Amino acid sequence: MRIAAILALGVAGAALAPATYAQDGAATKGSYELVWADEFDTDGPPDPAKWVWDTHANKIGWYNKELQYYAADRPENARVEGGRLIITARKEALSDRADHGGQGYSSARLITRGKADFTYGLVEVRAKLPCGQGSWPAIWMLGATAPWPDGGEIDIMEHVGTTPGDVFGTIHNRSTAGTSGNGNKIRVDDACTAFHDYQLLWTPRELRIAVDGKPYHRYANAGTGDDQWPFDKPHYLLLNLAIGGAMGGAVDDAIFPAHFEIEYVRVYRQAVRGAAPAE
Repeated sequence: MRIAAILALGVAGAALAPATYAQDGAATKGSYELVWADEFDTDGPPDPAKWVWDTHANKIGWYNKELQYYAADRPENARVEGGRLIITARKEALSDRADHGGQGYSSARLITRGKADFTYGLVEVRAKLPCGQGSWPAIWMLGATAPWPDGGEIDIMEHVGTTPGDVFGTIHNRSTAGTSGNGNKIRVDDACTAFHDYQLLWTPRELRIAVDGKPYHRYANAGTGDDQWPFDKPHYLLLNLAIGGAMGGAVDDAIFPAHFEIEYVRVYRQAVRGAAPAE
């Protein structure tokens, strides 16, 4: 059995109690089994059985003062090639598209809404990030049953060109609305030149965000209700490369085309122990 990673169940110097999960989904005592994945092993467009092109705010403009237009069904912005999903941002205005909102950059935003959503488990995305000024790649989850912020948001990975190598993990919900969220960061010096595993461990008790099996942020269920813990309901996955905006900052046009490369997305659920044999 090849062990994909060990995600330690402790943070900030706390005692570690490792839980392992297997790439092949083998359900062993105390392990996690694979329940959903995209290995990006077929060249062409992203698998339509798993991903939706999200374009809903193109005409009005994307949130956080972002500058990109998210194209649909366009290999120049998202394609599977050589075992990787490649999301590419470009300096171009696709003004011939009916939903164009005047943006001077193109990119892609892929989501699993309506295809797959999840409640609890272990999410792992192996990726290499763009590192230019103004780039803002993200791996995250949104609540599938209520609008933001009531549905909750789990930012497994965000990275911006203004602080290359700083990787952020952040939680948003009704109780954090009006703030920058509840989060932390970790230093990954080669985030833009090497692939790393960006991970979330999600249980009824807490959310733990990690890179390469090293947890760096924990958000606990305080037991105070949905405003603080909407994370007992389904969430769907998002992969996108935004440009500029409140977090992305000023854009250096010399960075384009900018590439966000993903080797796989895997979701595991804790294996259910079989019933004891009859006496």
